[in-house]
Amino acid sequence: MSQTPVSETSETGETGDVLAVKAQFPGLSGNWHYLDTAATAQKPQAVIDATVDALGRDYATVHRGVYARSADMTLAFEAARRKVAAFLGGQEDEVVFTRGATEAINLVAQTWGVENLKAGDRILLSTLEHHSNIVPWQILRERTGVEIDVCPLTADGRIDLEAAERILTPAHKLMAFAHVSNVLGSVLHVEHAARLAHAVGAKLLIDGCQAAPRIALDMKAMQADFYVFSAHKLYGPTGIGALWARKEILDSMPPWQGGGAMIDRVAFEKTTYAPAPQRFEAGTPMIVEAVGLAAAIDWLQAYGLDRAEAHERNLAGKLREELGKRNDVTLFGPADSVGIVSFAMDGVHPHDLGTILDEEDVAIRAGHHCAQPLMEHLGVPATARASFGLYSDDSDIEALMKGIERTRRIFG
Repeated sequence: MSQTPVSETSETGETGDVLAVKAQFPGLSGNWHYLDTAATAQKPQAVIDATVDALGRDYATVHRGVYARSADMTLAFEAARRKVAAFLGGQEDEVVFTRGATEAINLVAQTWGVENLKAGDRILLSTLEHHSNIVPWQILRERTGVEIDVCPLTADGRIDLEAAERILTPAHKLMAFAHVSNVLGSVLHVEHAARLAHAVGAKLLIDGCQAAPRIALDMKAMQADFYVFSAHKLYGPTGIGALWARKEILDSMPPWQGGGAMIDRVAFEKTTYAPAPQRFEAGTPMIVEAVGLAAAIDWLQAYGLDRAEAHERNLAGKLREELGKRNDVTLFGPADSVGIVSFAMDGVHPHDLGTILDEEDVAIRAGHHCAQPLMEHLGVPATARASFGLYSDDSDIEALMKGIERTRRIFG
């Protein structure tokens, strides 16, 4: 492997200068090998500049002011909503800004879930779900008496849709699955999952946190009913994400939080509410963060989602190949994982490995990755996880493998 790759040819045949991409990320200056993008992505200068300008030169509140700068910021904020909608292949009035995917799932659980689910109804989750797609439904279970079923995985770590078909009954009202596993990198066939859910009259919610940064999305083709993602995994700022939901579903959902901006008219006798999506955005919104998210989408689309997926699949495949040469490493997940590789070293706790790798200027994630049921399924307390971004290259893999070899020498 080249120590200093200048260019790389993706599986699509396109050539991109990886170093030129990396140079756009101030957080990657120096000889630091960042392999924790699945936790949070580094930010390109274009996103940093957009958020700085929005917080400084262009800053004003939105929706309320009659002065010019407020009007301009309102236009920018709503333009960000349109950009998110286009990015998802949806409509502007189907996008609700939230603090992130976690809040988006909680919003669905505490509005649509409370309104539509009752004792005797069932929800189907999978073994690999992030805690954010488990705990909100457990809270709903405590409130409504709804039951939760768990879909198993295939031998290589995919959600087993054949098993899902056997489990689903007319009592199931919701199926909530991850599009891409944050531990295994396995990809769900969303269209197939949607067909299964809809066949029994259930809705489908998709956690798209790991998919949105690396897979082109089209809500119309996927046929999901709810889709959520977080901006900070998509090269954007923290503190903002989005819920997409079909318009007829959003229109039927009651408000979640009360306050300014989500109202039509307030009187002590009765309050009427704004239409969706504003009905779900109480209070002053994430103005700066929305502008930053729009800039991140612009930046990512300029690179190309197809190129992003090919680039990260290629790197994940290379790392799996290198790790597979070692007889002291156990790999988890499918061979064609996208951008994420989890593994365990015999006799070395992932936290120890992560600490030693940090001394080698390599940053990985070590732990249960907010997926404790999956860890139990894998039979390990934790895994080491390397995850790639558009700024990753072969040198990151080389540095990781060098650090793993040093760790083995230390532990014997």
